[in-house]
Amino acid sequence: MGQSYAIEMLGITKRFPGIIANDNISLQLKKGEIHALLGENGAGKSTLMSVLFGLYQPEEGIIKKDGKEVKINNPNDANELGIGMVHQHFKLVECFSVLDNIILGVEPNKYGFLKKNEARVKVMELSEKYGLHIDPDAMIEDITVGMQQRTEILKMLYRDNEILIFDEPTAVLTPQEIRELMQIMKNLAAEGKSILFISHKLAEIMEVADRCTVIRKGKYIGTVETAHTTMSELSAMMVGRDVNFHVEKKESKPGEVLLSVEGMTVASKAHKNNAVKNVSLKVRAGEIVCIAGIDGNGQTEFVHGLTGLEPLVSGKIELCGKDITHSSIRQRSVMGLSHIPEDRHKHGLVLDYTLEENLVLQRYFEPEFTNKAGFLRFKNIRENAERLIEQYDVRSGQGPVTVARSMSGGNQQKAIIAREIDKHPEVLVAVQPTRGLDVGAIEYIHKQLVAQRDAGKAVLLVSLELDEVMDVPDRILVMYEGEIVGEFDPKTTTQEELGLYMAGAKKAEVTVS
Repeated sequence: MGQSYAIEMLGITKRFPGIIANDNISLQLKKGEIHALLGENGAGKSTLMSVLFGLYQPEEGIIKKDGKEVKINNPNDANELGIGMVHQHFKLVECFSVLDNIILGVEPNKYGFLKKNEARVKVMELSEKYGLHIDPDAMIEDITVGMQQRTEILKMLYRDNEILIFDEPTAVLTPQEIRELMQIMKNLAAEGKSILFISHKLAEIMEVADRCTVIRKGKYIGTVETAHTTMSELSAMMVGRDVNFHVEKKESKPGEVLLSVEGMTVASKAHKNNAVKNVSLKVRAGEIVCIAGIDGNGQTEFVHGLTGLEPLVSGKIELCGKDITHSSIRQRSVMGLSHIPEDRHKHGLVLDYTLEENLVLQRYFEPEFTNKAGFLRFKNIRENAERLIEQYDVRSGQGPVTVARSMSGGNQQKAIIAREIDKHPEVLVAVQPTRGLDVGAIEYIHKQLVAQRDAGKAVLLVSLELDEVMDVPDRILVMYEGEIVGEFDPKTTTQEELGLYMAGAKKAEVTVS
């Protein structure tokens, strides 16, 4: 009989308008293994998993579970077969508690009455067994993304799922949470669960996966055992060429101050304390300054204050010598501030607009795109989109008229970056610009940031990725609990030193130079 597989996907083909997302792909998951699915953004990883989860029907190919062919028409069928999935963008009800989200749709009842106590006991037992510590009564809207993810994992375990799909599970986590998740995945596999782990982070795959299947542009490239491969080999399989993991850049030559923040304080929505406390910093022309820190230490609110999404409690912001403390978002944009936001769906794109509409969002009122009578110049809007799509390699099924919602996360990100850099800003605020991107796209975006710097612009990078923090900027500022607690030179500091400041174990007196 040979090897028994928990799941086999054989010859799967899935087409969408203008694109073959999966082109005759086969994948075999052994019982009790962690199997990684690796590929660039838009390679078809999420599509393949959505086929397994019953969200899409393939045009060709079959799925077998434990050697028998099965038909998965929808996610309920998948759940019946013991297949669970944690999506890249979580599917939780914001105004429900953690417990209510976990039991949603499978609530235990007797004579039609909800028996929540039984559910609570089972959830807490699972939470202990797998080290998934949560507060069952917290509201989803009040908890961190790491906690939301644990809620999603508990949702699968509560349904007794045997096959667990993790779609880019670490894209939104802090380094600490990532380590915890790796341990949780290993515990689950040790308990006999079979895990499919979609990722393009090579270090994580090497650490946690037993085997790895690589797909490129919708085609199957190969399956390798991680013990017998290297990160370089995997990245070459994934991208089709060798990738440079290190950012090439010349010495920076900082010029005049383009962005100056003095004494910025921003209120917190989650609790009574201020989220940003009396922060001052300067960014000069021709330098990249990075704000590093663990998620939830005020970076988000700082950027919102800077870009006009939140009012300041106190403080002053100057852009190119002009006071913009009370300017509107559009005024700041027109005066030379660009913003690559952290939440691409909430603040970056209008998901139901087309790509060409999204690419002109902040400039549609300029003479190039609107005539004197106030009508849009559609030809120019189309040409603008075609130029940016080509320049930034934005991949989508139908080019400029693709609806943004239908594009892969990484290509949505490229579209935002194209739009923000193409405005030729004086100051570029880039928040997590490479979050959820593959090595090839990361390499490209880092080059773009360095090119802005070398063109004499000021770049303020906000990042949670320590590799990025060490590699891209000319100066690093660490933020902890809403304050800047240290300034570092990436050439002389270490990840360990930064980690101590990020965790609040150390603090330095910072003078704003």
